[in-house]
Amino acid sequence: MTENAQQQPPATTPELPTQYAPSEVEGVLYERWVERGYFDADARSDKEPFTVVIPPPNVTGSLHLGHAFEHTLIDAMTRRKRMQGYEVLWQPGMDHAGIATQNVVERELGKEGTSRHDLGREAFVERVWQWKGESGGQISGQMRRLGDGVAWSRERFTMDEGLSKSVQTIFKRLYDDELIYRAERIINWCPRCLTAISDIEVEYQDDDGELVSIKYGDGDETLVVATTRAETMLGDTAVAVHPEDERYRHLVGRQIKLPLTDRTIPVVADEHVDPEFGTGAVKVTPAHDPNDFEIGRRHDLPNIAVMDEHAVITVSGPFQGLDRLEARSAIVGALRAEGRIVAEKRPYTHSVGHCSRCKTTIEPRLSLQWWVKVGPLAKAAGDAVRDGQVKIHPQEMEKRYFDWVDNLHDWCISRQLWWGHRIPVWYGPNGEIVCVGPDDQAPTGEGWTQDTDVLDTWFSSGLWPFSTLGWPENTESLAKFYPNSVLVTGYDILFFWVARMMMFGLYAMDGTPPFHTIALHGMVRDQFGKKMSKSFGNAVNPLDWMDKYGSDALRFTLARGANPGVDVPIGEDWVQGSRNFANKIWNATRFALMNGATVEGPLPDAAEMSATDRWILSRLNTVVAEVDAYYEDYQFAKLSDALFHFAWDEVFDWYVELSKTTFMAGGAPAEVSKRVLGEVLDVTLRLLHPVVPFVTETLWTTLTGGESVVIAPWPTDAGFRDAAAEREIRSLQDLVTEVRRFRADQGLQPGQKVPARLTLDGTPFAPHEAAVRQLLRLQPEGESFAATATLPVSGATVALDLSGTIDVAAERKRLAKDLAAAEKEKAQATGKLGNEAFLAKAPDQVVDKIRGRLAKAEEDIARLQAQLDSLPAA
Repeated sequence: MTENAQQQPPATTPELPTQYAPSEVEGVLYERWVERGYFDADARSDKEPFTVVIPPPNVTGSLHLGHAFEHTLIDAMTRRKRMQGYEVLWQPGMDHAGIATQNVVERELGKEGTSRHDLGREAFVERVWQWKGESGGQISGQMRRLGDGVAWSRERFTMDEGLSKSVQTIFKRLYDDELIYRAERIINWCPRCLTAISDIEVEYQDDDGELVSIKYGDGDETLVVATTRAETMLGDTAVAVHPEDERYRHLVGRQIKLPLTDRTIPVVADEHVDPEFGTGAVKVTPAHDPNDFEIGRRHDLPNIAVMDEHAVITVSGPFQGLDRLEARSAIVGALRAEGRIVAEKRPYTHSVGHCSRCKTTIEPRLSLQWWVKVGPLAKAAGDAVRDGQVKIHPQEMEKRYFDWVDNLHDWCISRQLWWGHRIPVWYGPNGEIVCVGPDDQAPTGEGWTQDTDVLDTWFSSGLWPFSTLGWPENTESLAKFYPNSVLVTGYDILFFWVARMMMFGLYAMDGTPPFHTIALHGMVRDQFGKKMSKSFGNAVNPLDWMDKYGSDALRFTLARGANPGVDVPIGEDWVQGSRNFANKIWNATRFALMNGATVEGPLPDAAEMSATDRWILSRLNTVVAEVDAYYEDYQFAKLSDALFHFAWDEVFDWYVELSKTTFMAGGAPAEVSKRVLGEVLDVTLRLLHPVVPFVTETLWTTLTGGESVVIAPWPTDAGFRDAAAEREIRSLQDLVTEVRRFRADQGLQPGQKVPARLTLDGTPFAPHEAAVRQLLRLQPEGESFAATATLPVSGATVALDLSGTIDVAAERKRLAKDLAAAEKEKAQATGKLGNEAFLAKAPDQVVDKIRGRLAKAEEDIARLQAQLDSLPAA
């Protein structure tokens, strides 16, 4: 009923160890997969391509739960596509991580009592390459532990020779098209790392600072402004008010005295000012605030920088040479002495940006930098989604994407670092500027120097979907695997990485976007929904959980929580539960093999099968269709949940249990069920493989004798459905469940055997009497049988002899008490729902809750009364 390819049934009954030991098989299996080339991608293949790039982890990094989560989703998706017959390329590689890597190596040098400045630029860069070769990239080994099916032979690094050529090529083209320029603008500056940093490298946190209100001007020309950065007032070049603020209309255009200086500054009217916030007047420091910079441009204000690159005051006077925080305190003291402080709030908690690498407070700073003019590039990136070339999943994330690309500011791409792609621009002795491409000869001669800055890391990673395929050369790989099929990444870098890849891909590849679909996932959080962080004490090393429970257990837990665009809570108990699932798969397959389950030969005709056989095959095909639909919609949580419940509940807990009596009876029915069980396990293991690759590889190859489930065909829906068999087995499940519930209510142990008389003639249960007795631990009635409890279920009757097993009087008393409580609950709910005044005032959700209580009470009353009626007289 489903494809069974590349399988050679074992000549003898295969055996499995009694227990599954992940640590003994995972590493061996992974190396075997790599050695056999299962993950390689052939650009000359005539198969349809399926391409995914790994979001390149930093060379300084190690595997964290976020990596494990994202890699699990990509690996599951690519393993399925490989089984479906696609030529799959999962492109691996690492990012050189400019500032992070430079900091790591600088710290090592510090331990040796030296610095990068002592070494000089060339020697320092050599030292970084040495560190990369010896210590960088430990994440690659950890990816193998997780089971990542990447094309290792194609691994790339953002500073390897080919990618460096890509960077130089696109820089030159953008420069020639006047989309790259050099200008003074406000940037995020780290006074410790001494470089501009990107927005994503700024971490905001609430800090305790101070808010001081300062009186500017004197007499009728007085304004009060509030600031948390009093030290920047030395660079104020205006005070701004709203044009329609009547309080200050008379001051617009006038000059007022700037305290602690010998300067006067104008009052300007600007719509950026919120007249309802504070005093409605704001100080304008164009060289130290991005909003103030824009006000300054609109009003042609001078830019006065008051700090150097170390955030030390440079203005002549008593504050010169002070660190910004020292200057802040000294300036507030001086203003207080002059009577200029009209209000102080301390502590004042507000959001402050910090360098994500060294945690230093960021300083907005006017600086001469290189920029990308993003206007036309961002428009193309927005249009590609609007016109359907690229789909964002889930669709509701489109709005966030448009909000970003439609309002992008020009991108600062220069960094004051030594490790990275050096900007390919040379300056001549007479002010000449020459941009050099990879095939150009750099200018030589006296006075020519190359720009000392390097490019933002996001510049090179923005080229990742095509630079890794050999661009700018027209390679076979580029022709085969571009554009990528899908990008799987977190919504947190939708703006930073995804938008840049969209802009560069469309620009470099003649309007062809870098991928067809952007599938966004959420962040991994702890089991209480809290962000994981070392400072919170809830960070988890995924390797610890893989060591303890196996990689499959971690993968399945992560996939089962992966709803598109939604954060994923995870706790150790859940990983332990997934380990139990892997053990359940192992034990069920071991039982099947011991009982002769086989994949040999075609499936028997449906007419030869029992209702149980036809039911499980009908359900199997339904699940195949469901899982396929969920994969196409990136619903990893739903497909994992569907597989979990089908495998555990339907295959292992019902079909295997129902089949035990058939196997014990032997004969033709047993042979049919052995083949059906083999088929069901074969298909189920293939369906599970992309998410839990290791345990399924071991079990599938043992069951089928096939080479590897990695290259086995993906199951297809054979179209077989049997609604009648599904109804019959559903009724059987209802019968067993109802009797089990009654047994539990009577306090009987699950394994405790009870004499019973079954009246099943004329019901769907008649062929299943042996299975019913087996599942419910019901003994034959015997000569002394006395029916002390009778359960009517769906036309059948189950009479139980409970004499000697329960205290009837005590049981009647307990049930009567529970019945009275249920009747009281019903009366209270009925009274409230019958009260028109209550219904008129109560919220809908409250009324719905009471209706639910009523329905539950009525259900309990019926159940308890039936149990009482089934008991013999006390």
